[in-house]
Amino acid sequence: MFVFYSQNALFGMGNPLLDICAVVDKDFLDKYTLKPNDQILAEDKHKAMFEEIVKKFAVEYRAGGATQNSMKVAQWMIQKPSKVATFFGCIGEDRFGEILKEKAQEAHVDAHYYEQSKEPTGTCAACITGDNRSLVANLAAANCYKKDKHLDLEENWKLVKKAKVYYIAGFFLTVSPESILKVAKHASENNKIFGINLSAPFICQAFKDSLLKVMPYVDVLFGNETEAATFAREQGFETEDIVEIAMKTQSLPKVNKKRQRIVVFTQGKECTVMTKGFLSELVQDKPLEQCIRAGHYAANVIIRHVGCTLPEKPDFH
Repeated sequence: MFVFYSQNALFGMGNPLLDICAVVDKDFLDKYTLKPNDQILAEDKHKAMFEEIVKKFAVEYRAGGATQNSMKVAQWMIQKPSKVATFFGCIGEDRFGEILKEKAQEAHVDAHYYEQSKEPTGTCAACITGDNRSLVANLAAANCYKKDKHLDLEENWKLVKKAKVYYIAGFFLTVSPESILKVAKHASENNKIFGINLSAPFICQAFKDSLLKVMPYVDVLFGNETEAATFAREQGFETEDIVEIAMKTQSLPKVNKKRQRIVVFTQGKECTVMTKGFLSELVQDKPLEQCIRAGHYAANVIIRHVGCTLPEKPDFH
């Protein structure tokens, strides 16, 4: 079946990071007190490592950050036309920012960054030793996104209005909840699809209030089993059964009654839990089961590569 994809049909907003990947030695890990297999946020003692890794080792740069990676993968699955996926986020006016713009362009994502000079472009160093990977993220500029300086501008809001499907990682609730709400309300008022990812247990806890303000506008909620369990505890669901958590999450208050909420909880290699009941049109105009299958396929490809790197073309039917 031929499906027509329009440019800017998918919209994402989040924390853009330039992934800096390199095979490093044990001395480098020890110098910055890094574990061989870990994911941490950069502290002051790590600030110098981003320049040092570039000077000392052969590095590869990639456009990264949770939502930007999702836009990359969606665009890769679609292939043509390019720029079906739009992405907003904040970067610095610096060399890493320029590289990030190039990498987003290479991925055929229509990235429109808010550029500022107070903070440098966010980076994530992937320090590889053998089969291990130590990730150190420095959000920096990614934390500086401003609704009034970027999202509200007419030329940018036009791109938001062009979209049919919206996807934002929960991480962005720590940066600009007011931007998420504006996009979520637009989607709801125009009967478009708005999706959000729980992203991490701490989002369900420390940013519970911001998450609950957005929840009435959420058409598709994504999360893994750990995030689902934390969300359930915070909401007082009094159950640890993932199917029951999904059903209770689905029935939380919702503004747009034309769309029943879909809840998708992944469980690693175990089966994905999805609240079913109807078929909905996402960007692909495909049934939900097909969308889940596509997600599984993409995850299976990505897990075999270092960082969010992809073969030239997908082999998905």
